[in-house]
Amino acid sequence: MAFDSLSEKLQNVFKNLRSKGRLTEDDVKAALKEVKMALLEADVNFKVVKGFIKDVQERAVGQDVMNGLNPGQMVIKIVNEELVRLMGSETTEITLQPGSAVTVIMMAGLQGAGKTTTTAKLAGKFKLRGKKPLLVACDVYRPAAIKQLQINGEKQGVEVFSMGDKNKPADIAKAAYEHAVKNGNNIVILDTAGRLHIDEDMMAELQEIKEAVTVHQTILVVDAMTGQDAVNVAGSFHEKIGIDGVIITKLDGDTRGGAALSIKAVTGRPVLYVGMGEKLSDLEQFYPDRMASRILGMGDVLTLIEKAGEELDEKKAKKMTEKMKKAQFDFEDYLESMSQMKKMGGLSSVMNMMPGLGGIGGGKMPDFDSEENEKKMSRMEAMIQSMTLEERSNPDLLNPSRKHRIARGAGVDISEVNRMVKQFNEARKMMKKLPGMMGGRGGKKGKFKLPF
Repeated sequence: MAFDSLSEKLQNVFKNLRSKGRLTEDDVKAALKEVKMALLEADVNFKVVKGFIKDVQERAVGQDVMNGLNPGQMVIKIVNEELVRLMGSETTEITLQPGSAVTVIMMAGLQGAGKTTTTAKLAGKFKLRGKKPLLVACDVYRPAAIKQLQINGEKQGVEVFSMGDKNKPADIAKAAYEHAVKNGNNIVILDTAGRLHIDEDMMAELQEIKEAVTVHQTILVVDAMTGQDAVNVAGSFHEKIGIDGVIITKLDGDTRGGAALSIKAVTGRPVLYVGMGEKLSDLEQFYPDRMASRILGMGDVLTLIEKAGEELDEKKAKKMTEKMKKAQFDFEDYLESMSQMKKMGGLSSVMNMMPGLGGIGGGKMPDFDSEENEKKMSRMEAMIQSMTLEERSNPDLLNPSRKHRIARGAGVDISEVNRMVKQFNEARKMMKKLPGMMGGRGGKKGKFKLPF
């Protein structure tokens, strides 16, 4: 995740705070100095950092905190609350027109921010909520922009309105609105053209569209990878055309993520969604409190539950849970669990949302979805697929001759098959102890090995 480095540094600061029985004012100031450096390195706006540290310090050196039973935890609580406030406190939805009235949403942004893909992702979100969105191709300059929108629209099962690249974007927007009214589309999403940098022509074109149709929501798409520039771009767009909200893309990449912490404070406009992957489903609603929890290593269980609800087959999940409870988990289930994990964004994505696992041992989260581990997972899948159905459902059948046949079928060494079978058996034993390992009543917390 974008905040891995920031998260690691903040957790180290808090670890030192917790280790002290009592806190002095100097302890708090020294810790906040480290927090300040961590935020600046994450590319959070300097003025924003200055105000943030001032607010935290004023609250953290108060009598109630300094004389409390656990001042270290109180300081962490204050940092968490101020982080939430910095990012907007409340989750903001895109405001839609009441009843069956058509809502027009104009998407804006610089070229390369992922605007066209994000536009289609947003349409998919609305469709899931029972709306009937219409995607409109208003980018008449970038080669293949219209085709890209049509392909993504088809994947989402959303209609795309296009008049080719010979008409003015304002005229296309007007015709699209009329089409929506006639055909019962209640949301019109305009995919406008981007430029390599902000220029007057771009702004004039957006203003023309606003004059041709009533735009109810102007949403800016910014690239988290551009760091502080994303905040500057948001400020410029808001000043020139007025924006209602921001979507930050590529927040799953190797980026410092400061834009997500700065945009609300700089523009006064909320972050609505964040792009967390390449798939059309990888657009998450932005919850300031959940994001603060993830940054501070407290996990984000609510998003994980929602993601599981969207991506997982409920009947399959229930059946698998029952089998796990009875330790009847077989290789077919193992294969299915790998498939489900991929749907949810991979093991690293899931573990980043688990409390205490976002930075194992206070260090950096291992990349379970690295290329090397992806290859291992692929080989495991190949080995399971080389088994007969009978072998998959009854792992105890795997004698040496069967293992040799499986190794040949999967194109791997026999040692890999033996290793996988051993790890599978360990996983089955672990499932019998699962309630105890998870800290259940009377159980002790334990450790388990990942299946690779």
